[in-house]
Order: sequence, then structure tokens, then C-alpha cells
Amino acid sequence: MKQFIRAYGFIAYWIIVMTDLVAVLLHSNEGHALLKPLLMPLLIVNVISVKASREKIYVLAALLLSFLGDVFLIFEQQHPLFFIFGLVSFLLAHIFYILFFLGVGDSSVSLLKQFPWIILLVFIYDLALLYLLFPSLGGLKIPVTAYAVILSCMLLAALHSFNKIALRAGRFLVTGAAMFVLSDSLLAIQKFYSPFLLSGFFIMATYCLAQYFIVKGFIFLKADQ
Repeated sequence: MKQFIRAYGFIAYWIIVMTDLVAVLLHSNEGHALLKPLLMPLLIVNVISVKASREKIYVLAALLLSFLGDVFLIFEQQHPLFFIFGLVSFLLAHIFYILFFLGVGDSSVSLLKQFPWIILLVFIYDLALLYLLFPSLGGLKIPVTAYAVILSCMLLAALHSFNKIALRAGRFLVTGAAMFVLSDSLLAIQKFYSPFLLSGFFIMATYCLAQYFIVKGFIFLKADQ
């Protein structure tokens, strides 16, 4: 039963993803508003099929908060507060992902301890992005900066876990975290710096990949234990 749920749950997820991306390309705001809120519940169904654990609670919390963030951002054009609500929802989601990444694995040496320069690279990227965006942030300087720091910490937490878990799970989790950074970076550039061609498509595609890779990595992690 669990294998059935996972197989068809992911199939349903990718059908909705592809349909939503078509809606984005066609500039169908109604179609996007209808399809986007279906994405996280489909991933939640897959996570629910995994045996109960603390890590499962963290991932479920992150996905639920991501669902709320998706809904809030659909309505951001109607009132600026919806963007703030979405920002806070995803910030909390990243905190739960950080707790998840830091709570998995054995006592193996962290990838970040082996290669500490990775930490510097991540924060250089963070600072460069904030430098680019800062003149356009207005009253959002503090919340966007806080979000960028938490987002970077989420990626570092995933990298920290890489050597401590099975290789296939590690690859999926780190890829998902990196995709999340890319998606949120594209969103920030599009919103605060300059719109670019097919921005909505690339933001949504990388976001869907990010969440899929993290959930798939979590499932691999629990299967390998």
C-alpha cells in the first residue's frame, strides 16, 4: 500500500506540476491559482506513508507551511500583507527543514568540516544577492535579509548532513536545498530587481523540483535506515 501511494502520489504530483507550468507559460492566473495549492498536499500524502519519526514531523511541518506560503503568494497582488505572510510561512518552513537536516545522520565528519570554504561561498552568494536587491527593498530590508540568512542556513544544514547519511538520500536532499535557494533567488530578482523572460516558469519549476527532491530524499533516508 505504501509503495502504491508513493508511486501514484508522485505521478499525480508531476501531472499537476506540468499542468501548472503550462498555465504559467500561458499566463493563466486562474489556472495557476487553482493548481498550485494542490502541489504540497500531494507531497504530504507521500510523507504520511512513512513510519512515524521526529524527522517526519519536521518535513510535514515544512510542507504544510509551504502550502500556506503558496496560498498567500497567490493573493499577493491583492494586498502587500499577503507577501509578508508568504515570506514568514516559507521562513518557518526553512527552519523546520534545518531541524530535519541537523537531526539526521551518524557521527561521520560533516562535509562542512571537511571543506569549510563551502560556508564562505554560500554566504558570499547570500551577500552578493542582498547587495543586488537592497536598493529596491524599501521597508522589506530586514525581513528579506532575515529570510536570506535562514535560506542560506538551510542549504548549509543540508550540506552538513551529506556525509552522515546514505549517498542517494544525501544527493537528493542537497539538490533539493540548492534548488530552493535557486528558486527563491530567482523570485527575489524578479520581484525586487528586474523581471526577466519566463521568470514565472523558472521560479515555479525550480520550486517544484526543490520540494520533490527533499521529500524523495527523506523517503530514501527512512528506507535506508
